[in-house]
Amino acid sequence: MIDKQKRLVTAEAVRRGHPDKLCDQIADTILDAHLSYDPNARVAVEVMATAGSITVAGEVTSRADVNYEKTVLDVIQQIGYKWADLCEDEHDDLDIHIAVHEQSPDIAAAVDGRHPDSDLGAGDQGIIVGYATNETFSMMPRAFVIAQRICRLLDEEAAYTPWLGVGGKAQVSLEYDSDRVTVHTIVVSAQHAPNAPEDKLRELVTQVVYQAVGRADMWQPTSKLLVNPSGRFVLGGPAADTGLTGRKLAVDQYGPVAHIGGGALSGKDASKVDRSGAYAARWIARNLVAAKLCSRCEVSIVYAIGVCHPVGITVNTFGTGMKPDDELAKLVWRVFDLKPSAIIKRLKLTTPSYSLISVYGHFGRTDLNLPWEQDDMADKLRELAQYDY
Repeated sequence: MIDKQKRLVTAEAVRRGHPDKLCDQIADTILDAHLSYDPNARVAVEVMATAGSITVAGEVTSRADVNYEKTVLDVIQQIGYKWADLCEDEHDDLDIHIAVHEQSPDIAAAVDGRHPDSDLGAGDQGIIVGYATNETFSMMPRAFVIAQRICRLLDEEAAYTPWLGVGGKAQVSLEYDSDRVTVHTIVVSAQHAPNAPEDKLRELVTQVVYQAVGRADMWQPTSKLLVNPSGRFVLGGPAADTGLTGRKLAVDQYGPVAHIGGGALSGKDASKVDRSGAYAARWIARNLVAAKLCSRCEVSIVYAIGVCHPVGITVNTFGTGMKPDDELAKLVWRVFDLKPSAIIKRLKLTTPSYSLISVYGHFGRTDLNLPWEQDDMADKLRELAQYDY
């Protein structure tokens, strides 16, 4: 039992060989292929993967000629799947189905400026949420950072460990007691070969987990590490579990320590505010924290399809704000241009780099120079915060 004065925060992450992540990686690699030739491409691609079959479906209007089948096979090879992860029988073929057609002309008219609201309109209605906290260097929830780090390290180990598969996930529960944070329970499921030595598997996972946590003082005698608690984990990939684009939405964002918007990210070009708005909201939240106007916050942005300006913006600092939340929201309105066209230009969202963020999270990435992970508006926010609005 956990004392009522203590707080448990849990986040999860998945490895790149998870079937849902396979689908996200295919979708974003297809998007990158279109943007490489046509920065104005309109792409909304969904992918489903099951035993022996992968389906790519959606709406695409683009000048690029993309070989979808080759893209699917390239991603499969990059992940490092074995044939048993893809098909039920080693003699089976992998069927790749392509069902892609052009974007609806009604949506195109709203988005591309043929609407009375003359600027680029939002590609869909949407409720988007961004989050930031000062508890880690990346301004992401600590439990989420650890979970993603475990998955990344296991993927790196899989490249050199023949009996370690590419599938798996991590779940991290941290206990907060005043200013003290300790490990409550960490659960790691790691795919392995049938003959994998159980003691070596546990030893490898334990080393990875300790490296990911990083701080010895976070471990207590009561801390638990559960490795493959379901037992055997040999069969993985789509052969074991159907994959679907966007199903790991919380894993893509905050893990799910914070609220998230209602739309998935992968496979969509930036005219869809599910994606561009999510990056903008994170950018705003991060800069509010970097400006020391709060310790953590959520920024919510609401859009209507075809309308370029947001319907509304709210800020929630969970009682940590240096100014009331409604005043910070007014400050956001003043400082940030949140029309889709402005977001796309400022955050460079026509650059084909989405496949890089289709795994290990879209936010808090210290390994990539992402525009929405910059604190470039913090000084301006701090300066204008002295005034009343």
